[in-house]
Amino acid sequence: MEPYERGRRRRRLNPRFVILCLSAVLLALTVAVITVLIGKSRGLPGEGGPGEELPVPDYVEKDYLPVNQWSRPGEPLEKIRGVVIHYVGNPGTSAQANRNYFASLASGQEEIYASSHFIVGLEGEVLQCIPLAEIAYASNSRNEDTVSVEICHPDEEGRFERASYDRAVELTAWLCWEFSLDPEEDVIRHYDVTGKNCPRYYVEHPQDWEGFRKDVSAALEALLETVQDGA
Repeated sequence: MEPYERGRRRRRLNPRFVILCLSAVLLALTVAVITVLIGKSRGLPGEGGPGEELPVPDYVEKDYLPVNQWSRPGEPLEKIRGVVIHYVGNPGTSAQANRNYFASLASGQEEIYASSHFIVGLEGEVLQCIPLAEIAYASNSRNEDTVSVEICHPDEEGRFERASYDRAVELTAWLCWEFSLDPEEDVIRHYDVTGKNCPRYYVEHPQDWEGFRKDVSAALEALLETVQDGA
């Protein structure tokens, strides 16, 4: 034994200290597991990669676009931080017609990138064109962290029919609940991203846009009460 090691006393670990350390490790692991499980139960996108089927309300009909570079690239949407509201810009057209237009872009002949996660029709029907685990080509720089909702309208003014409006409010409230979003901050217009006049009526009538967000907030509160009552 070297001289400087002579006389060293071997320290014994305090059993209570060991137990506390193990308890802390177990607690951390438990929290991590619970976090993962909660994330999955809340439907966070990206859990299973592109094309993952996540639950949606019963009024939503899934009619996915074919995977292609122009309207459904299949790139994962790993985190949803907002909902972007659009109008289709094509008065009097149905949700199905707009969905079919997005699908037609797959040929590449028009060289246009465009799509949306959801399209709300004139009678309140909803088509889902792209899974919530994938990005849509709708909101420019916010494609990577938002869900897009296109809404049909009867004329050039761009104001939504009552059935379309009510369904858009209901769908947006559900998205806010599903992804823990604040309607007052996380529900935005295409205009708020790029300055484009979309959705036209709510760009030209900002007070009505605020009314839309307030209606979403009220619908979200009602949804939360329903969930709590059913728990």
